[in-house]
Amino acid sequence: MSSRDHHAGPDVSRRRFLKYSSLAMAGAAAMEIPFVHTAFGAEDVEVKIGLIGCGGRGTGAVLDALGAATRVVYPSIGYHTEDVADAAKIERKGIKVVALADLFEDRLDSCRRQLAKLNIAIPKEMCFTGFDAHKQLLAVPEINYVIQATPPHFRPAHVKAAIEAGKNVFMEKPGAVDAPGVKLLIEAGELAKQKGLGIVGGTQRRHTKSYQETIKRIHDGAIGEIVQAKCYWNEGEIWVIPPRPEWDDLQWQIRNWNYFTWLSGDHYVEQHVHNLDVMNWVLGAHPIRAVSGIGGRQVRTGKEHGNIFDHFAVEFEYPGGVSMFSQARQINGCKSLVGESILGAAGTSNCRDQIQPKKGDAWRFREPQQSPYWQEHEDLIRSIRDGKAINEAQTVAESTMTGILGREAAYSGQGIDWETAMNSTSRLGPEKYEFGPYPTPAVAMPGTYRPM
Repeated sequence: MSSRDHHAGPDVSRRRFLKYSSLAMAGAAAMEIPFVHTAFGAEDVEVKIGLIGCGGRGTGAVLDALGAATRVVYPSIGYHTEDVADAAKIERKGIKVVALADLFEDRLDSCRRQLAKLNIAIPKEMCFTGFDAHKQLLAVPEINYVIQATPPHFRPAHVKAAIEAGKNVFMEKPGAVDAPGVKLLIEAGELAKQKGLGIVGGTQRRHTKSYQETIKRIHDGAIGEIVQAKCYWNEGEIWVIPPRPEWDDLQWQIRNWNYFTWLSGDHYVEQHVHNLDVMNWVLGAHPIRAVSGIGGRQVRTGKEHGNIFDHFAVEFEYPGGVSMFSQARQINGCKSLVGESILGAAGTSNCRDQIQPKKGDAWRFREPQQSPYWQEHEDLIRSIRDGKAINEAQTVAESTMTGILGREAAYSGQGIDWETAMNSTSRLGPEKYEFGPYPTPAVAMPGTYRPM
């Protein structure tokens, strides 16, 4: 999820902050702006974190939960995070990391070393590896806050298991890669309601003050009845991990998970879900159908690029006959465009921080705001402590399914109804998880590929 475009700035910090943190420190002082951070009193319930998935995203999510990422300010929108030295302070205020779990020992060790730099020591007996590592972590009684940051294929089952074990969950996005996974996530959400447990997803725009205020104004009629919507995530290639002789098929694919549909859902689901989520939020519904979709694999065609597409374009129909047009591309050397746009009968909005009515003065959000990567954790923690746990399972499931619907329309070249897609029983991935041969699935060919 890389970007040079300021619209995507916060998403860069989630995946690449470890690489850029030392560089950012040099210029941070000149860019700091004030903000309010929620302090946790000694009387509050202690948050005890178990991390499932210790790659860059999982490590970043833990640091976000601790409020420990290096200060990085995006001047155009005012996102920033706190100095690393505050990690120990915040841990003393009632948040600590208890256990780590990952399929691969080297990934877990890397995360453990990063935490050790912040004086956060995880004992070896609280470090679990292998395909059942999540089960071992969930069996630790003191853990009450699970961060799920594995490749998306594993997410629904892990979230459901965490809820069954009585843990609150912060899960990365998307929520699944196929319809059975989406339905399992919805089941987890319903079970969480019964147990009074919280689930928050990594669709962080819903925890961004500028988006919240702008979309509230849209819902209040600032641009009149919505006529049309558009969203984009068009940027360059992201990281790729070539195969190594010592890795078998399954190990390499899981390490290089972005490039395999069974693991990531394709970038239309994995990355573009942010924008699709905003569309569902603004329009107050999920789409009725994907009217038409096109896409292909034009530039990224090597073995290391798995079986995903490098570009998509999809038209959706929402209730009331509203059309939503969507584009997603990961090709270097092309124009970057990341964001959303709404056309109303009485004006337009970018959904993020601007409203331009046909009559009257334009409005723009100009307040300082905290990093949404912090805010999503703080919102969940606060809701747990207040006894009113947030549950975003349904919205994340619907945004994920919107991506799956669009992907299947582009893969097949067919229009697909929401209900038809939701009724699919096709599950992506191996039946049994074990290292060894697992040939790369075929690239979908529009015209011959049949939707799941």
